[in-house]
Amino acid sequence: MDARLILAALLWLPLACVAFEHQPWDALLKKHVALIDGGTASRVRYAGMAQDRAALTRYLHSLSSVPESEFNSWPKPEQMAFLINAYNAFAVEKILTRYPDIKSIWDFGRVLGNPFRDEFFALLGSKRSLDWIEHATLRKRYTDPRVHYAVNCASIGCPMLREEAYVADRLETQLEEQARRFLSDRSRNRLRAGRLEVSKIFDWFREDFEPRARYFARYAEVLGDDAQQREALRSQKIPLQFLDYDWSLNDSPSSFQR
Repeated sequence: MDARLILAALLWLPLACVAFEHQPWDALLKKHVALIDGGTASRVRYAGMAQDRAALTRYLHSLSSVPESEFNSWPKPEQMAFLINAYNAFAVEKILTRYPDIKSIWDFGRVLGNPFRDEFFALLGSKRSLDWIEHATLRKRYTDPRVHYAVNCASIGCPMLREEAYVADRLETQLEEQARRFLSDRSRNRLRAGRLEVSKIFDWFREDFEPRARYFARYAEVLGDDAQQREALRSQKIPLQFLDYDWSLNDSPSSFQR
């Protein structure tokens, strides 16, 4: 083989194997996300995020600079990690545009200014919205219901914002841990008075979890508090009830102590 071809191959190979760098987002999360309730939920120190907004902006620019052709060349776990991190980072940025004068993400509006439908950022070469990432891409293309536990809508009722970035080589472990954390949170999912009271997520996105009784039976160990409850869950005969969703901003009390 021509020496120049060998050299070109050697130069290209390492670049082809390099994953997108999420370390800047990882550092922000580790610094500004506080775990609560035994690690089943979290709160965000938005005041701290605001102080580090320059670092967040640089990370967002790095996300926006990725062309669609490059993204399409990545393996599935790399694509999913990229999209989940992008959703969460742009959601934080959306909150910071009004912080601290914001109590809920819906303060932007439910029709005009809808924060989930507003195309307020660029990704993969086009203007995008949070709904485009979650519904048109993550749910549609990858069909993994655990993405619901990974994307965070800046609200207390939403599955927690993870305290680290998602990465391709640990994505399966991270998604499964997020599922178990959320289903272990008794403020949002619990068995009581003969009913399984669960988050509205399981109502809004019913089709992603069907058959739901079988899905909950898979997680009987974390949904049930004792052997009797777990056996009842495995029977797949418990009626469902959906809890109210708390859209209050998932701000940390420490944000107000600065």
